[in-house]
Amino acid sequence: MRSAVVVTGGASGIGLAVVSRLLDDGWPVAVLDANVAALAEAESMFEGETALFLACDVTDEDEVADVFDQVADMLGPLRGLVNSAGIASDLPAMETSAELFRQILDVNLVGSFITMKAAVERMGDELAVVNIASVSGLRANKGRVAYGASKAGVKLMTEVFAGELGRRGVRVNCIAPGPVDTPMVARLHTAEDRAEWLRHLPQGRYGDPEEVAAAVTFLLSAEASYVNGHTLAVDGGFLSAGILPE
Repeated sequence: MRSAVVVTGGASGIGLAVVSRLLDDGWPVAVLDANVAALAEAESMFEGETALFLACDVTDEDEVADVFDQVADMLGPLRGLVNSAGIASDLPAMETSAELFRQILDVNLVGSFITMKAAVERMGDELAVVNIASVSGLRANKGRVAYGASKAGVKLMTEVFAGELGRRGVRVNCIAPGPVDTPMVARLHTAEDRAEWLRHLPQGRYGDPEEVAAAVTFLLSAEASYVNGHTLAVDGGFLSAGILPE
């Protein structure tokens, strides 16, 4: 049996697409999510697959340690980790409270830090980590002061872990999605928001979660064995676009 991959935030959106792709590719998968209802729905969806479904608050170190111990006991040493758990807001900077700012940093940045350490402590001979950041962590976007700051932190943290742990058989990379049709984006983006994003996307459309999952599974695979500390934008060309004709 292949060693297991843990996917946080695996019960919806990009995380769910990653879980589906990994299972199709024959990986045993541990699906972690704080949303118990979504977790139960995902478990029903993948009934009969080699997968564990565990409720987990990634900001709680003790809970993460317990859940990762369960995964290691049931599926063996970890081969991969995908940090997809995240929350977002769309508010001007001056309307963003310190409490909300801290909450978003705690889940998106600190949570990924906690799970990365837990995965390294329970890894086999090799470990590949893929963190889900955002183009909003690479370029300033209105309404994303907290979310963007958290995802910029994820990118830099990815590079530090990659640099420090590369000689231990650990690869750490990052995906920076552009706008993707997920439940979170559906909640955040109004019709006006979508029109504005589409105006700046050279491909003229939002991405599908499966397109991000394909990039994630590549970075987890042996085909990416010499890719480390890299951030891959999966964004329809958003970051590379300058002033283009309408």
